[in-house]
Order: sequence, then structure tokens, then C-alpha cells
Amino acid sequence: MKNFKNKYRKGASSVCCGVVAALMALPLLTACEDFFAQESSDVLYADQEHLNLAEDSIYSVIGVMTKLQSLADRTILLGELRGDLVGLTDVANKDLREISDFSISDDNVYNSPSDYYAVINNCNYFIAKADTALRNNRGEYIFMKEYAAVKAIRAWTYLQLAINYGSIPFYTEPMLSKEEAEAAESKPRADIQTVCNYFIDDLASLPERYNTELPGYRTIRGVESKLLYFPLSIVRGDLYLWLASFTHDTNHYKKAAENYYKYISERNGVNSAYPTTMSDRCYWQAGAANWQVPEGIIFPIGEYYDPEGELITMIAGDSIRAEGHYSELRNFFTSRQENDYKVSIEPSRRIVEISEAQNNCVLSTNGSSMAYAPKGLSDHMSGDLRLQDVWREDWTRDPASGDRIETQYIYKYSSQRNVHIYRRTMVYLRMAEALNAAGYPRMAFQILTEGLSNEAINEKVIHYTDSAKTLTVSKEDSAYLAKFDFSDVRYAVIDAMEYASGRVSDETHNQMGIHARGCGFTPMDTLYVLPHDTVEVDATKRAQLVKEHQAYVDSLILNESALEFAFEGTRYYDVMRYALRQSNPGQVMGQIIGARHGYADRTAMQAVISRLADQRNWYLTWKGKIGF
Repeated sequence: MKNFKNKYRKGASSVCCGVVAALMALPLLTACEDFFAQESSDVLYADQEHLNLAEDSIYSVIGVMTKLQSLADRTILLGELRGDLVGLTDVANKDLREISDFSISDDNVYNSPSDYYAVINNCNYFIAKADTALRNNRGEYIFMKEYAAVKAIRAWTYLQLAINYGSIPFYTEPMLSKEEAEAAESKPRADIQTVCNYFIDDLASLPERYNTELPGYRTIRGVESKLLYFPLSIVRGDLYLWLASFTHDTNHYKKAAENYYKYISERNGVNSAYPTTMSDRCYWQAGAANWQVPEGIIFPIGEYYDPEGELITMIAGDSIRAEGHYSELRNFFTSRQENDYKVSIEPSRRIVEISEAQNNCVLSTNGSSMAYAPKGLSDHMSGDLRLQDVWREDWTRDPASGDRIETQYIYKYSSQRNVHIYRRTMVYLRMAEALNAAGYPRMAFQILTEGLSNEAINEKVIHYTDSAKTLTVSKEDSAYLAKFDFSDVRYAVIDAMEYASGRVSDETHNQMGIHARGCGFTPMDTLYVLPHDTVEVDATKRAQLVKEHQAYVDSLILNESALEFAFEGTRYYDVMRYALRQSNPGQVMGQIIGARHGYADRTAMQAVISRLADQRNWYLTWKGKIGF
């Protein structure tokens, strides 16, 4: 074993988010051929019984964030390359190709469980050692905000480890010796359900106030520190959503939806709103003579924090390779001088199919009539416009030879050094997924089409708009939906005139359906409707209708996730959860992922389908010590 007494006590100027190359942080150990092994023997405060100084909390949390940086790229790559929305070019390296082919070797650079356990062990150390009862001279708890933030990071990291490896060694105490590491490795493994259950209980013990109260480090080296945390309510929502995907327990789906709503309702404080807003959407210019010119942009997502900001959480990266945690995503996705204008990852035929299959509802300038944008347009301008907003194909000349070089620009990775994890639209869409699976497809559909306000919920969800105001849900379900309070004082859906003009006459008209971000004014789209959309008062028939609507909306949500989050690393996991809700998960998983290769490439598609039929092949393994 190496000496664990090396310490860092840097000044505040050394703390840079993304950043924090100077601080190695917290307990690190070494053990031969052990996935708990770390790459450094530096330990911060490892000889102390407690962390009880204000500076301890700052250094410790920044240290945890430093360790998170090594997970940033793989979070995107493992979630995207195993999905159906991207393919690889000829210049893609061996590691990327193994991920895409579901043949990830032990020496693949992205198959490194020790990086996850480095974060976890640092979190365990802080949680065990922080003196949470300690107050400053103003009576404020010194460590509690950091304590809650670190617990959320640990829960998120364990969830990523579990959904990627399926069966994992699990420990919650800090390890500072080889013997402790070997003991932890020999314990029974935990599956995804075990991990979710543990951290649901673990996070439930934190006071409610820390759902929104975050450590106040302000801006660090140009990065707003509020964007570096994992909100407790969103992490809880994810834990419940994944748990429900295995248990199929309606109550778990309900809890997931409630936690996502909790974040929305509390993000900006009491009596405030966090709406979808009318901004950041792509639409065809109403009444334009040339329909091949869309207006509005969505990407890239701005990296700032304000009451209506889209970005919620990111993992910050360094701007140059010499600083140690440089994200390669921009070089994989976007033509740059640094990669000789040659990308490794490109959109697949499947994302083009999904995008072009959508209908784009174009309003007239007065908002009173509509028409559909034409099909068969070039530059991905048919159907949903989010794809053309984020993806541009072009060419340049080789500066030396003068040869033509085909180029690609994915504006989600055009220049940013930071990796985005959570954003507003994701929270709304996951809430819709949970509500639909819980038995409320009409509520979920409302999120896709118009957005939520109490008026809209009462008219379109609880009371279906017939002359008798017949309840379309039971009284029990009506009481549950009442928990989702989108007060008409703070929320109202945008009407046709406002959408067509691009202006909002009243600041409370701030809710828009997610589908409208790329497909025009969805509320007037007569093709984007629930099947057999009728009032059914008979309880048995209504239950059957709800099931039919659930299946339909589940498919809509899966497509919407592709349209909105393509290339952001969520696709594989979205498909996993969708497949787990079906009667034959392996078959569904294989069919969806297999479509990535294109229907003409039957051999490649069949190989993927056959591999994914066995759920054990959904996960990574490493040297027989982790995974199935």
C-alpha cells in the first residue's frame, strides 16, 4: 500500500470547476487488479476523525466534482453508441466500435469501474467524516448543504454504475486500505433494484430544505456552480423510475412523477414557476412563401442559470488537454481542425426516419388556420425541425492538399467543454413517462401537446370536454392528479395567436407542449391525437381504453425522447426502460437497437437482435468482478 498521508491545502484560487485539476480529493487507495484501485495515493484530511472546518467542505465537494469529470464522456457515449440514433464512421477508434457492437473488452478505456468507485469512495469518506451538527457563528449548519449535495452525487453515480453493469459490488463506507477493498469486493453484488431502494431510503432522510438549498460557491472560473449539482428531487425521480421499470409497481411510477414535479414546483421557490416557456423552439415561418426556411433555434443549450434556464446539471470539463479532464465529445461529433475535420460519430438512418415521419403543423399568421409543411425536403427540413437545428452537413478544403473534406456539425457539441446531464425538458418528459406508466396517459399526452396548467388539466385530463363534464378518471385518480398544482396564476398554455406571432401577450402564458418544440403548433395537429379519444363512463371499458392510450403514449414519448435528446446520451437507457415495460423485453430491445443499422443491412441487424435477446448482454462486464 502507498502512503495515505499526502495532503492538499490549496488556496481558494486553486479551486476551478471543471476545472479542479489542482485538487485530487479525499480517500484514494491502490490494490492490484482491483476495480476499487485508484490512480493516486493523495488523500485529503485522511488522518482526521472529522471534517469540521468550512474550508474542509469546499475542498471536499470540489474534490468529488473533480472525480466526476472522468465519468463525463462515457456517460454520453455508453448511452448513445448503444442506441439506434447514431452510427460510426471509418475513423472511429476501437473503443468506440466495441461500445457500438456490444463487445466491450476489459481494456476498453470507457470500461473502467474504478472511475465510478473513485467518486463513490470520495463521497463515502465525506459522508462518514463530515460533522453535520457543526454550526457557524450565525447558527447555520456548515456541512449540511454539502452533505446533501454529496449524497445526491453518490446516488447518481451508483445508479449510472448499476444501469451500465447490472450487478455491482456495493458498499457505503469509506475504504482506506487494500484489506477493506478486498472485503467490499467479496460482498454479495447488488442489482439495479437494490441500488434504487437503498438510495430512495438514503435520500429520504435529508431535510426537505436541501431539495433546493445548494452550496453557494457562486461562479468558479467562469462556471456557475449551481449547474454542477444533482438536484435531490430529480435523482429521486430517476431512482423511482428505474425501480418501477423492474417492479412494474404503479406506486413507484407515481413517486417518480411526484419527485419530478417537486423539482419543477420548488426550483425557483414558493409561489414561482418553472415553465416550458415559448422560447427555444423551431417552427416554420407562418405564411411564408418559401416553406424551406424555418425560424427559431434550440441548440446549443446556454450554460447559464436563471429562473427559466434550460440547463440544470452539467459535469464541467477543462478547456485544454494539459489540464487533465478534456472532453473529446466535440471531436467525436463535430468537424474541427483538431480532428482534421473527421468525425467518429454520425447520425443514423433511424433518427432521420423518426424525424421525417413527424408532421409539422404550420399556423397562418393570424393563428386561425393551419397547414402541414411538405415532405421530401432537403437538409432534414421535413417533419420535426429539431434535427436540422442541431445537425448540419457541409464541406471544406484540406489546407495542404486542397482536397474536399466532408464535414459535420452537431451543435450540441459545437464548442462546449462541459457535458450536460439534466435539463428542464428532460424533467418534464420523464414526468410524462412516469405519469403514463402510472395510468395517466391523458396527463402525459397533455405535456406533449399543450403543456400544463390547472385549467388545462381540469378541462383536458380530469374532465373531458363534453357537455356533461364527465369524469374520465376515478375520484381516487382525480385526487392524485390534484397533487400536480400548475396554478393558473403562474401557468397558462400558449394560444394559437401567441404561437403564430412569436410573442406572449401575458407573461403567465408560458407553457408549451414538448412536441411543439420541433413540430409546429401541436394543439391544432389533427393527426397528433389519442386514438379512440372518447368519454367512457363504464369503469371496465375505461380501464381498457387507458391501457390502449398508455401503449400509444409510451411510443410517442420514446419518439419524443429521440427527437429532443438525440446525441445527448439518454437513448440507450430510454429504450431500456421502454423495453422493460413490454411483454418480451429482449425482443423489443433488439428490434429497436437493431434498426440503427438500417433495414437493408439485415446481417448486422440480426446480430444485434440476437445478442440483445438475452438481457445479460444489455450490460457491461469487467474481468468477472462486476456485471453478469
